Amino acid sequence: MAAAFTALRVLLGLFFLLTGAVKLSDQLSADLHRHMKLQFVRFAEVFPLTDFGLVPEPGWYQAVVGWVEVVAGLLLAFGPQLLQEISNFVLSVVMIGAIYTLLVLREPLAMCAPATLCLGLLLLLNIRGHAEPPKPKFE
Repeated sequence: MAAAFTALRVLLGLFFLLTGAVKLSDQLSADLHRHMKLQFVRFAEVFPLTDFGLVPEPGWYQAVVGWVEVVAGLLLAFGPQLLQEISNFVLSVVMIGAIYTLLVLREPLAMCAPATLCLGLLLLLNIRGHAEPPKPKFE
């Protein structure tokens, strides 16, 4: 079972690495990158902290989310356990923000499905995806 969780962790980390890279560069998919740029204009308008006067510039918002996904995805896939746990938390917060944003924009629920699935898998990894610590030997 540990191998299945390890595979899930690596694949999910690589998925976030890929989605972050698409946000940062048009080299992987120019059409998708262009679509993301347009979406982040809308996302910036409903950014959760706008009530406190923090309105992000869409290009910077996209870049920050992209870099967070790239770095956290790499650490989730290949980092030591402590950094995997921190990355899991950071990516969970990003997914909660994505779900919030899509709901505020009244997007169809099907648009929320990928972020919801990713959040569910991250929570599964957080709950069940850690190796049991070795038991001390009492002699």
